[in-house]
Amino acid sequence: MKQLSIGLVLDDSLDRPDGVQQYVLTLGCWLTEQGHNVHYLAGGPHKNEDADVHVLSKNVHVRFNGNRLSIPLPANQAKIKNLLTSLKLDVLHVQLPCSPWLAGRVVMAAAPETAVVGTFHIVPKSQIARQSSRGLALYEHKLLKRFQTVISVSPAAQTFARQVYGLTCIVEPNVIDLIPYRQVPGKSAGNQIVTIVFLGRLVERKGCEYLLRAIVELKDRPQLKPFRVLIGGRGPLEPRLKRFAWDHGLNKLVEFNGFIDEADKPEFLAQADLAIFPSTAGESFGIVLLEAMAAAPGVVLAGDNEGYASVMQPHIEQLFAPRQSQLLAEKIAYYIQNKSARQAAHRWQTRHVEQFDVNVVGPRIIDLYNQALRHRRDVR
Repeated sequence: MKQLSIGLVLDDSLDRPDGVQQYVLTLGCWLTEQGHNVHYLAGGPHKNEDADVHVLSKNVHVRFNGNRLSIPLPANQAKIKNLLTSLKLDVLHVQLPCSPWLAGRVVMAAAPETAVVGTFHIVPKSQIARQSSRGLALYEHKLLKRFQTVISVSPAAQTFARQVYGLTCIVEPNVIDLIPYRQVPGKSAGNQIVTIVFLGRLVERKGCEYLLRAIVELKDRPQLKPFRVLIGGRGPLEPRLKRFAWDHGLNKLVEFNGFIDEADKPEFLAQADLAIFPSTAGESFGIVLLEAMAAAPGVVLAGDNEGYASVMQPHIEQLFAPRQSQLLAEKIAYYIQNKSARQAAHRWQTRHVEQFDVNVVGPRIIDLYNQALRHRRDVR
């Protein structure tokens, strides 16, 4: 296999613990292990002094599509050109949609022999987000012609990329390195309390409040087995959620664990008899579902949005309408009481998550790189 020189391009900072960053870092680490020369071209800041990370811009924080993210200020074009000349990249792999001020400038400065591949990551949460994306698509019409291949992480992202950006995408899912999640010790056999786990940003879209409302429905049911709820994550809704828990008498059932570092996620998720993710919209995929499937000894339940639904197929019984808290409460009660149902779901999840392992998806992405390089040579 020919060694490739690959630039993974991201407008945001690599330091943020979001799904796109996880995709870039997991894929980049795997590519390096396969002997390829990988460089990261990203926005700032970056806390570590890594020779293979090239910070090309200062970034400012904004809110978009229900998320808090950072966007780049205009990157120095001469710096980009000099960097690309020195790196002599075979492939630029750009995370889409992208900013014209960083990734867009990198793409337009790429050498004629460099293949450009994209991965499209988003599904809009709102009409405002969709219209904003339409405006960006019109602005970047010429830029997008430079791409030889575009991947989408899910059918939902594929449909949005086609409808708004006019892109024809190949679906290759988000990737996960299963090893850290499989190696963590599971829940102690002596702990008979059923543990419910939520992990995510404490923002409206992620739906933690809907989970808490369902717990209110369950807290006084004497026939239920003992259970507890662990909340992992921070965000602007944290004070409100804590007040809600206190006001509704959940303080003895619900524990707020704050931000969970990447290194600690496997151990946190490994406590879950039920891992519940009530996101309402704006999900193109759902890496956290894969992480929970790999680590948790129990069942993963997911909000019925397009991205999560594509991951959970065909087990739609593990999906739920997040805003219908009473129905969610009944689903939670069923799985609290039925250990055999949790175990059956876990057996399916253990098999299902294998297809998303970076060792399975990664070779197909390398094949796409090589196809893009051949196409680039043919059109020159």
